Amino acid sequence: MAVRKYNPVTPGTRFKVANTFEELTSTHNKPTKSLLAPIKKSGGRNQSGKMTMRYLGGGHKRRYRIIDFKRDKFGVAGTVKTIEYDPNRSSHIALVEYSDGEKRYMIAPAGLVVGKIVMSGSGAPFEVGNAMPMSEIPLGSIIHNIEMRPGQGASFARSAGTYAQLAARDGKYAILKMPSGETRQVLATCLATLGAVGNADHSKVRSGKAGRTRWLGRRPRVRGVAMNPVDHPMGGGEGRSSGGHPRSRTGVPAKGYKTRYPKKASNKHIIERRKK
Repeated sequence: MAVRKYNPVTPGTRFKVANTFEELTSTHNKPTKSLLAPIKKSGGRNQSGKMTMRYLGGGHKRRYRIIDFKRDKFGVAGTVKTIEYDPNRSSHIALVEYSDGEKRYMIAPAGLVVGKIVMSGSGAPFEVGNAMPMSEIPLGSIIHNIEMRPGQGASFARSAGTYAQLAARDGKYAILKMPSGETRQVLATCLATLGAVGNADHSKVRSGKAGRTRWLGRRPRVRGVAMNPVDHPMGGGEGRSSGGHPRSRTGVPAKGYKTRYPKKASNKHIIERRKK
């Protein structure tokens, strides 16, 4: 995986850093039609047309790729056919065709290549791309696509370049070092996929111009200090005022104010909080 920095031929390419997409094997092929679903854009509006999320709207039309986060095709070998781009996520996806003819998309980990055999379930080989319960994964292993509850489907470590580490096991729980730095317990019967998510250079990409950000469906974001007092707690003032204590438009303080519910049920499974 690599990125390409452009020569400043135009103002838009002066700071542009783009992905080379070397990992992709089907840059011009269309995605598998049976694994597509429509996406309806809201533009940040609710059912009555009121804007509830600002700075959203526009962007290129997309179709959702149905991803197999559950990996519940146990004991059936699948062959990786393509590594494809997914406009709905930072990671790449892999098309897997199983021995019974079914095709599914999965998150493509780093090192997964076309032709590789992947499996899931108890007793699967210890190889990148295979999913198995964390009770069978050796300690210290790098994993991604982790379930929070058995059978729920992966919810942890799914974005580009992320991974968690299986630090220990304590009874029926596996202790994980999360991408955020948090250490938490998860039931050892939950599935996880071996390896780290691919496309790790995604964090180095720079759009280079405002228009490329608009293509992604993001509208310009206005600073609170540039608003009037009626619009934001940090607005108003003569000249370029700093605006007072940093807070959101609704008055919630930023910079260290805790918003997590203190009696949340999953708090008991968190051993060490994430790094500030």
